[in-house]
Amino acid sequence: QVQLVESGGGLVQAGGSLRLSCAASGRTFSGYYMGWFRQALGKEREFVAAISWSGYYTYYSDSVKDRFTISRDNAKNTVYLQMNGLKPEDTAVYYCAADNALATMKDRWAAVGYWGQGTQVTVSS
Repeated sequence: QVQLVESGGGLVQAGGSLRLSCAASGRTFSGYYMGWFRQALGKEREFVAAISWSGYYTYYSDSVKDRFTISRDNAKNTVYLQMNGLKPEDTAVYYCAADNALATMKDRWAAVGYWGQGTQVTVSS
């Protein structure tokens, strides 16, 4: 059974930092892009960041670029999202995801192959 399990969410003040982790199990994601999405209350799920299998290529939405950093440790089958300079508008449920197509990760989230259960991030002003 394939599982993506997120951890590291919580409550933080504006300007603070959090580090999300996503541990994958049940299969190897060799060749897969791993990524993060978020969904705020009453809004559609949106792409946040993605990383290639090698870790060499990373992609970010404009809203988080220069504040968030995605990384992965393939030996541990884990992907991370370091979030700095958090703002109240970053408040959302954050989901880990995996897919073998970058275009799907960035533009067609509903077609993404694998999802975690989500972790809540709340940023207070």
